[in-house]
Amino acid sequence: MMKAAATLLVTLSFAAAGAATASDRITDLDYLKANRCRGLAAGLGIGDTASLDAMLKTEARGRNDVILQRGEEELSRGKRDAAKADARERLTAEVNGPCMAYLSGGKAASVSR
Repeated sequence: MMKAAATLLVTLSFAAAGAATASDRITDLDYLKANRCRGLAAGLGIGDTASLDAMLKTEARGRNDVILQRGEEELSRGKRDAAKADARERLTAEVNGPCMAYLSGGKAASVSR
């Protein structure tokens, strides 16, 4: 009986640890937004993206392949959009506004919540 209780306690501890780890992750939507911001920042030549790059690399682990592919598409779309001269002002405002949470690389980047 004591062994069964100990096994149950260990199992629940691992489950709780796994849940805590999963909740520390940003959502798929935020992951996609962060990829767009990375593309915009690169395309516009705005800011240091090292912390965003590190966050995206960490957040990519364990994500569904569909989300990873879509993230690459968002990155490319951001770069493509940044190349449009007529949208530069609006996109610079996007990078300096909502994207700043992602560019800081923090987990508090969940601006969609």
